[in-house]
Amino acid sequence: MALDLDFVRSQFPALAGEWVFMDNAGGSQVLSRVAERVSDYLLTTNVQTGASYAPSLKSTERVREARKAYARFMNASDASEIVMGASSTALFRYLSEAMTGKLAPGDEIILTNADHEANIGPWLKHQERGVVVKFWNVDAETFELELDDLKDLLTERTKLVCVTHASNILGTINPIAEISAIAHAAGAEVVVDAVAYAPHRAIDVEALGCDYYVFSSYKVFGPHFAVMWGRKDKLLALDNIYHFFMSKESVPHKLEPGNINYEAAWGAIGAVDYVEELGQKADAEKGRAAVEAGFAGIAEQERAITQRLMDFLDSRNSVRIIGRRSSALADRVATVSFTVEGQDSRAVVDAVDAAKIGIRHGHFYAYRLIDDLGLMPQGGVVRVSMVHYNTLAEVDRLVAALEPKL
Repeated sequence: MALDLDFVRSQFPALAGEWVFMDNAGGSQVLSRVAERVSDYLLTTNVQTGASYAPSLKSTERVREARKAYARFMNASDASEIVMGASSTALFRYLSEAMTGKLAPGDEIILTNADHEANIGPWLKHQERGVVVKFWNVDAETFELELDDLKDLLTERTKLVCVTHASNILGTINPIAEISAIAHAAGAEVVVDAVAYAPHRAIDVEALGCDYYVFSSYKVFGPHFAVMWGRKDKLLALDNIYHFFMSKESVPHKLEPGNINYEAAWGAIGAVDYVEELGQKADAEKGRAAVEAGFAGIAEQERAITQRLMDFLDSRNSVRIIGRRSSALADRVATVSFTVEGQDSRAVVDAVDAAKIGIRHGHFYAYRLIDDLGLMPQGGVVRVSMVHYNTLAEVDRLVAALEPKL
């Protein structure tokens, strides 16, 4: 399916300006329909949920609809498996706190050095209670997380494997279903950071086989907001981290301290509706089928623009691509990082700024990976993070801006 790019770009008001946005892994542009929904909530149903009067009943139903929308988006079977929060960073911290009762001294957690710090820092805190943390590290030459290395780390005391679905530096798509099967065979649960994956491919948590799956809606065309899916039996087994009088069976509310941002929840539905509309334009039936069809179009558009950029970078002897060199759909998302021989990464980005193209340099909160790869002294990597509303013409504009520096 070829996306109707005129339609796509018309849905994002910011794209009508003079800037090209290629820092989307830091936050995508927002759909007009999302902003309209946020405004509508605040102006018409801005009351506390759970009361008996009509506006509160409507507000309650709107939040319930948000859970249903994201259950459909992730192919979850039960909307009560959707936990909502301010950010993925916050949700990982909530999840870590709620697992305190499940983790005893001597238990083990496996983390990767490829993850955003959001899926590392909260788990390290359990070391204070005698929990053992091990790191599954990226091969410094191939940039891969080798499954054999994971198998070597697993023991009968391993309780958790925490891993990213797609690296926000490497762009690599990790085989979550395979990782889940390996971890489960050893008796461990799997926590997945999907922030860098969710804007690019359809999510199917049942097929992935993991236990917890987290991403931020502001990376997926929505407001500053985040969602976590967890298997119902796993959520029920977690500690209550809200008020003492809430029961352990109060799922998902026991994991949403302070309540959620209601207007963001209502607004975020607009992003799900948008992907479904893309799928319906390809003659898919509304619902899960449309989500999958919409992402099929998104993925193909991103493959084309990634290939255009990779072809250019591959042609420059001074450039080292940090990650897989393939643009195949199974291999990577449209996040491409590189370094330039003899140049600080900031200098490369500064040159592009002048062309009114938004990219970025640094460690992108995957500090441990950049440090382990020895890239800190040159300012980390240059990262170009694209999504489906970027065009071949915009990539050509980026190439023209980069060419004198490479």
